[in-house]
Amino acid sequence: MARVRLSVAERRAELLSATVEQIEVRGVAAVRIADVAAALGVSNALVLYHFSTKENLVAAAFAHAAEGDLAHLRALLGRRTTAERRLRAAVRWYAPTGQAKGWRLWIEGWSAALREPTLRTVTRDLDQQWKAAITEVIAEGVAAGEFRCPDPQGAALRLTALLDGLAVQQTAYEGTVPRGRMRAWVDEALDRELGLVPARPTTA
Repeated sequence: MARVRLSVAERRAELLSATVEQIEVRGVAAVRIADVAAALGVSNALVLYHFSTKENLVAAAFAHAAEGDLAHLRALLGRRTTAERRLRAAVRWYAPTGQAKGWRLWIEGWSAALREPTLRTVTRDLDQQWKAAITEVIAEGVAAGEFRCPDPQGAALRLTALLDGLAVQQTAYEGTVPRGRMRAWVDEALDRELGLVPARPTTA
C-alpha cells in the first residue's frame, strides 16, 4: 500500500513522535537516525532533510514532547478560580505522584543536555517556561491577598526543584518513598512557600 503524502508539518510531527518513542526505548545516547527512519519505514535521508543532524532531531523531539504538558499546565493555571487552587492543581498534576507523563524521557534529556548544547538550550527554555508560569500565578495570589510570598520567583524555583528531585527518586528507585508521604511533602512545601498553615500532616 502506498504511503499517504503528508504535509511538511505533518511529516515533521510524525518524525518527532517516532523520535520520542525511540528515545524512551533506547535512550538519547543510543538512538540513531536509522532507528527513527526504520520505525516509520522511511529513508535516513528523509529524516536528515527535515532536521539536518541527530542533535537537531533530538532537541526538536523534546520540544515536541513538552508542548502537551505546557498546554495542560497553562490550562490549569488559567482556570477561573483562586490562585491557590490553580497552584495546587498544577503542582499535584506535575508531581511524580500525579498524572503528568514522561518523567523517564525528561530524565534522559537532562542527562544528555550536559553534553549536547542544542538540547541544553531547548530543555533550559522549557524549564524557564514552567517556572515563569508558576511565578506568575504566585504573584497573582500575593497581589490578591490570598497568601504571603516575598519572592515568587524563588518560590517557583524551590518548588520545581523539589518536584524534579522527587521525580528522579520515584523513576530511578520506585518505592523508595511511599507515594502518600511524597504527596504530603509536596503539599507541605507549597503551604510553606505560600505562608499557609499545613493542610495535612506530613506522614504517610
